[in-house]
Amino acid sequence: MKRRILDIICCPVCKGKFMLTEMEGNDTEIMEGLLTCTVCKRVYPISSGIANLLPEDQR
Repeated sequence: MKRRILDIICCPVCKGKFMLTEMEGNDTEIMEGLLTCTVCKRVYPISSGIANLLPEDQR
């Protein structure tokens, strides 16, 4: 996932901003990590550079 899109994506459920927990990446890409909504606290995984923004029951 490109770092630059962190400022434009939001939680698909409540539209809250994300907090990033990065496990692997470089200056431009996040390869592994978690996106946690600062409002509803839902967690979305980033795996192999792809953020899965589907709600948990649809993954």
